[in-house]
Amino acid sequence: MVFGLFDNYQAFNNQQYESLKKEAQENGTLFEDKTFSADDSSLFFSDLQQQQLEGNIEWKRPGELCDDPKLFVDGVCSCDAVQGMLGNCWLVAACSALAQEKELWNKVIPDYKEQEWDPENTNNYAGIFHFRFWRFGKWIDVVIDDLLPTLNGQLIYMHSREKNEFWGALLEKAYAKLSGNYECLEGGNLSDALIDFTGGISEVIELQKDDYSNDEVKRTELYKRMKKEIEQHSLMCCALHANSQQEMEMQTEVGLVKGHAYGITAVRKVVIGESGLMSYFTGREKLQMIRLRNPWGGKEWTGSFSDGSPEWDNISESEREKLGLTFDEDGEFWMLFDDFCSNFTDLSICHIVNTAWYSFSKTCNEARFFGQWTEGEKGTSLDRCGGCINYKHSFLHNPQYRFDIDDAEDTVRIYLMQEDKRSQKIEGLQNLVIGFYIMKVELNRRYRLHTIKEKSAVSEYMSSRGVFLRCTLKTGRYVIVPTTFEPNNTGNFMLRIFTNKDADAVELTEDVPSQSICPCLSYPSIVTLITIRSASGLEKQDRFGTADPYCIVKCEGERIRTPICHDTLDPVWNVSAIFYRKSVDSPIKIQVWNSNIIMDTYLGKGALTVPITTEPVIHEIELFGRKGEGGVKKPGTLVVEVITSDDLMTF
Repeated sequence: MVFGLFDNYQAFNNQQYESLKKEAQENGTLFEDKTFSADDSSLFFSDLQQQQLEGNIEWKRPGELCDDPKLFVDGVCSCDAVQGMLGNCWLVAACSALAQEKELWNKVIPDYKEQEWDPENTNNYAGIFHFRFWRFGKWIDVVIDDLLPTLNGQLIYMHSREKNEFWGALLEKAYAKLSGNYECLEGGNLSDALIDFTGGISEVIELQKDDYSNDEVKRTELYKRMKKEIEQHSLMCCALHANSQQEMEMQTEVGLVKGHAYGITAVRKVVIGESGLMSYFTGREKLQMIRLRNPWGGKEWTGSFSDGSPEWDNISESEREKLGLTFDEDGEFWMLFDDFCSNFTDLSICHIVNTAWYSFSKTCNEARFFGQWTEGEKGTSLDRCGGCINYKHSFLHNPQYRFDIDDAEDTVRIYLMQEDKRSQKIEGLQNLVIGFYIMKVELNRRYRLHTIKEKSAVSEYMSSRGVFLRCTLKTGRYVIVPTTFEPNNTGNFMLRIFTNKDADAVELTEDVPSQSICPCLSYPSIVTLITIRSASGLEKQDRFGTADPYCIVKCEGERIRTPICHDTLDPVWNVSAIFYRKSVDSPIKIQVWNSNIIMDTYLGKGALTVPITTEPVIHEIELFGRKGEGGVKKPGTLVVEVITSDDLMTF
């Protein structure tokens, strides 16, 4: 399934921008948003936040704050947005990243030319703006008036370096409205804002925990990846973790702020050239560098290659011009990538996927599901909140989703998101702790799992809006189980699975095959799990004396095919199939074939009957030719393991 990045939008509070603007213009009045009033209810939900703002708060329109208000002054720049008196550096840093991608902010700030102030057509001005944010699979169009909170004639919250530029302040107001009020933006997650601006998926890399500063190989690979990501228009931000409340916003010896988010605005290689730096950076003709921005508009890095540092004297003038190097106190600075990995703790990369103009390096396929963790009668379809793998008795009561990997292996990206709880902070609600577990299952699994299989991958469990996992999976069928950490926690979620090829992903809803409504058709009474382990001594098929064998397994009209094992007469498959059978006497037939470019060749067949057993049974099966070959014995032996039960919910 492929989804456009900017699908049809939904009007927040059912407010239609065009009709509200037209109404205000016809009435000759400026729009006032009654759903987000210019009063304290739009600012605070706690006494603490209210106490931090001393003075008489006045709501003013941009025209009351300057003579020539503009949405944009000289376009959009990553340095435009400056954080105000609110702990939302995560949002401001994301705005800095957003400002670099015109196609993105064109969508977040729709019809920006039409929304711009026009001094030649003042009658068009109606004091109304709208912005769009991606929430839980939908683009939400948020309408606001342009009344902004001020103290002593100055904007309280986000503002621009240019006194007459207001896109940042207005965007922040729309985001606050969507989130509940301004205080709801106090403290947040970089990844959430990046996703809300793009509809992409955000990956968090823990630089210190994964020891990037001491592992040169990992560091080099990360730099290459970040360089590639920024060239593909991914948005990136980073942060320096604070270990305690006391450390929040504490400045380090090299000028970085703890508990603070920074936007990443460039990843570049800088030519050293013939300079004194050649001896300092032995064996390197280019320096791996990264440019960051502090949303405060100040308090910059003071280490190597900081603004005005002597290292820049050894970089050529032309190279500095290519970088657009300035030493303004604007919060933007360069640093060596090695220093970046040593000083920051977290990196957020927001991947933009499935669009006509932004994508992963390869075309990817997305499967998207909306589900619920629900509490209901045990054993029913409403019993779907079993908790994580720690709760083995109830774990498989969660929703289950199946997907296939057809290539030899595939790098799979999975994102699990719960509904945003920010607007419910007023009620004291917080995010659930969520994550997911992936198991490899039978090649033909169509019904829900009833026994836990071996783990193929597992995400972290976090109290965050979304959890991301990148993992490499080999050929086969998999089941992913999204869960809350503890049982009986209910909520809504969205699951997104990205693969290089169509993964034929579906939700598993039925426990066993449904009984036919036709009385003449019998219902399966037993279930057999067969594992094709290996074969040995197969017939030679090519001039090198090897073969590319695979198996076809048939039972009561159903057939499955194993993957191919290349260049071997002793293949090892270790793949399973599950058959719901009507008769214990019906045999399971197995054919072994050699894969060829033009026509596959027959290597032999075997069959076995599988009675009900309580334990797995190993069978060594001799191979024979087809009927037309007179049942001739063929070279090779096949090893399979089988178990049969009369309880259809055994496996």
